[in-house]
Amino acid sequence: MSVALLWVVSPTTTTTDVSKCFGFIDSSKFFVKDRRLMFNGAAKKGRRQNWNYCSLNADLRSGSYFPVISSVVASPAGEVAVSSEEKVYNVVLKQAGLVEKQLRSRGDLDVKPDIAIPGTLSLLSEAYDRCGEVCAEYAKTFYLGTLLMTPERRRAIWAIYVWCRRTDELVDGPNALHITPTALDRWEARLEDLFEGRPFDMLDAALSDTVTKFPVDIQPFKDMIEGMRMDLRKSRYKNFDELYLYCYYVAGTVGIMSVPVMGVAPESQAKTESVYNAALALGIANQLTNILRDVGEDASRGRIYLPQDELTLAGLSEDDIFAGKVTDKWRNFTKSQIKRARMFFDEAEKGVTELSAASRWPVWASLLLYRQILDEIEANDYNNFTRRAYVSKAKKLLALPVAYTRSLIRPSRTALASNKI
Repeated sequence: MSVALLWVVSPTTTTTDVSKCFGFIDSSKFFVKDRRLMFNGAAKKGRRQNWNYCSLNADLRSGSYFPVISSVVASPAGEVAVSSEEKVYNVVLKQAGLVEKQLRSRGDLDVKPDIAIPGTLSLLSEAYDRCGEVCAEYAKTFYLGTLLMTPERRRAIWAIYVWCRRTDELVDGPNALHITPTALDRWEARLEDLFEGRPFDMLDAALSDTVTKFPVDIQPFKDMIEGMRMDLRKSRYKNFDELYLYCYYVAGTVGIMSVPVMGVAPESQAKTESVYNAALALGIANQLTNILRDVGEDASRGRIYLPQDELTLAGLSEDDIFAGKVTDKWRNFTKSQIKRARMFFDEAEKGVTELSAASRWPVWASLLLYRQILDEIEANDYNNFTRRAYVSKAKKLLALPVAYTRSLIRPSRTALASNKI
């Protein structure tokens, strides 16, 4: 369940990629020896804050266990009292409300200026730069697009991207076998400290600074951690309602995190809620695409991220998945799943145009590239058991000017409907 590109690369594949493409990153230059800092909330409260050695592989070995309240949209394993769409929609409404409160009269978001104790700005700048380096290395296309954004928005997106990758590493990285629910509880407690202005390390500090400047709510971050918990306890999904909630946790959350940073175009007539719904749709579409691409790899790990009831209706069983044989039944089933993913991509497209002009290109690029993975699955005759669908470098390069052209399209003067997805 690896993290994809923000809105888009919703840095999330299904328990397959990250440990291979990510691994350990040398972050030795983040070791700040004997330097005591004051930062955000800690400074306001007169506390002195240490920034510690940090790496992309989250350090959960130290610190006491603090019990935390589970996610608002979390549901008991195997129970769905209210539809997943309704639960997620409540999160969308809350975040949209936060953004609307901070809209300028011209319709754009205020970005608070850097306010820090003298001597810390250079360290904070270094933390943001490192986040940018990570994004450039592991999300090249998206990173290029972020360079068109304003410096404040660009750095904030990098900080969110890195936090998502670090979180994903907990269950997909080299130490995944040693991660327990208690470790995830500690990571969530650390997240809460981060939002209170008490970052543990320099990468945390970049995100802590970001959430003071943009109306970003903590709930989507907690929900992503809930997705990690789900991966520890669940490897089957009874129906699409259950799968939808999982897709929201591990990918849809990224869109909700990043919209406040991406910004809505001043001339947009769309309701803020509808833009968030589009961002959510893109995250769901990306994750459904990841699932279809990685069926064979996930099956080798004993995982099936496909609706069990729909498999049964198609005349398929778990044994068919593990056998990995492409049959007409499998082709028809996969066609229906691809159709659903494309429906979510279509819904997402409605919202990209409503984003601020400088934010559209990276989102369009990632959206178009992810959609092409579905085309490649079809080109492989629906063999996603032994053949991995991927977009060639040539096709990626061709997609960039198309994405740029689409990014120039101005928002419609007609209000975007705020239908729930």
